[in-house]
Amino acid sequence: MRNIIKVIIVLSLLLSISSIASSQCKNFVKKHCLADLEPFVYDGQLNSAILTEGDIAELLLTLYAGQDYRILVCGQEILGDIEFNLFDTNRNLIFSNKDHDFTTNWDFKSNSTQQLIVQVIVPKQESSSSMLHNGCIAILKGFKE
Repeated sequence: MRNIIKVIIVLSLLLSISSIASSQCKNFVKKHCLADLEPFVYDGQLNSAILTEGDIAELLLTLYAGQDYRILVCGQEILGDIEFNLFDTNRNLIFSNKDHDFTTNWDFKSNSTQQLIVQVIVPKQESSSSMLHNGCIAILKGFKE
């Protein structure tokens, strides 16, 4: 019986820590990222996660023909220059911010209804410390009305 109670307490703590981290990430996005979408209109979908240096994450976005878009990848400064790449569904590279001084956004017009893969790469830090840094990353999509 004591083991079951210990397991329940540990699981409760882990869930509450995850919830707090998620809440902090949402607050970071609201305070530091949404303004960078202007003059584009935020589509309302919050795609964010806590990532650690060296992590790679991907997100599939649907875009509609004739619409102007801004893709914004926003991350906490502790993570350094975050790389993001846009691929079509055949994995053909469309855009890489590495070729554009690690800009945080890309504006374009979608000529057809399509899906794009946004790949985010958090760089490994060169540090004498063995501690890995982690922080909030958000992928936001805005459109022009």
